[in-house]
Amino acid sequence: MTALRTTEGFSFTITASDRRTGARTGVLATPHGEVATPCFMPVATQATVKAMTPEEVAGLGYRMVLANAYHLWLRPGVEVISAAGGLHRFMGWDGAILTDSGGYQVMSLGKDVRITPEGASFRSHLDGSKVFLSPEDSMRIQSALGADVAMALDECLPFPAERGRVERSLDLNLDWARRCLAAHDNTRQALFGIVQGGSYADLRASSAARMAEVDFPGYGLGGLSVGEPRELMGEMIDLSLAELPPEKPRYLMGVGDPLGLAQSVARGVDLFDSVLPTRIARNSSALVASGRMNLRNAAYRDDPRPLDENCGCYACRSFSRAYLRHLVMAKEILGFHLLTVHNLFQLEKLTGDLRAAVASQSVDTLLDSLKAGGSNDKGNVILYDS
Repeated sequence: MTALRTTEGFSFTITASDRRTGARTGVLATPHGEVATPCFMPVATQATVKAMTPEEVAGLGYRMVLANAYHLWLRPGVEVISAAGGLHRFMGWDGAILTDSGGYQVMSLGKDVRITPEGASFRSHLDGSKVFLSPEDSMRIQSALGADVAMALDECLPFPAERGRVERSLDLNLDWARRCLAAHDNTRQALFGIVQGGSYADLRASSAARMAEVDFPGYGLGGLSVGEPRELMGEMIDLSLAELPPEKPRYLMGVGDPLGLAQSVARGVDLFDSVLPTRIARNSSALVASGRMNLRNAAYRDDPRPLDENCGCYACRSFSRAYLRHLVMAKEILGFHLLTVHNLFQLEKLTGDLRAAVASQSVDTLLDSLKAGGSNDKGNVILYDS
């Protein structure tokens, strides 16, 4: 077992568990404050949650966001951010930050990708220039950014992937994880390992068990929400969690639809991120009890009701569906901003409801109400990166 370095100001405490499900609540302590779990992290890919100010994000109740090391490395550059005093000061956010390593972006955005034991070589999606990213590079970049939680560099495969390809990737990911831990020297930053294994039950379980032996402070569940059916994703989550140490935080990467989030909490996941709430807002859609509402629908042209009559967000308290539809049809920035406010409010409320449900031992009842309300229970979509 690899010896774990002490991380200053970082700890995870489980505060309650639900008797009928695997759900639990906890407190994630970081150098930039405590975060109650289950927690959804809004995605700030480019050091900003799209269409929101940091003050507005914090005002909705969020205490942790995700930024992307790959994107910030390419633009504006780690040197610019480091010279500004680190990522927190650069983006004006005083809460906790998690940075993704870039493994997913290599798979989804890189061109002419070549993976070797040394690292990943590819062409930048910005200007086509040749780029090389090693585990050691990823640690250097994330350490300089200064996030509270960094992620180990991993190889994320698409769905479906041929079994032999996944088998080879497991060995590579384990080697990269160990190299990341050896290179990581920021004692005020926790480093999480990432479980892979594709959709193969034995490989997924093997990856989780092998990563657990490396003894990271927390673990990400990667390679999910990349197009696989929801039921299969649930099976892979269960297999992973069965092998991971229960006292450490578990982070499901790339999931943020309400039902998928709630079902994963019931399985025992603590942390989530997804671009879903901000991306669908920019595409004129709102998260409501029945699923999603597309404001471009002509039925809302003169609808005087709020987006959701049971929602207490600023958009629902102040404006009608008709007005919001007018804004998005006119491509007014305010419309996309208000939809983003609403969608982020909805997910923060959901995680708060889930924490309360764990305390009252009623997570199964909350899940039933989400299903009855019509939340989308279909297969996943790729909604991760911008």
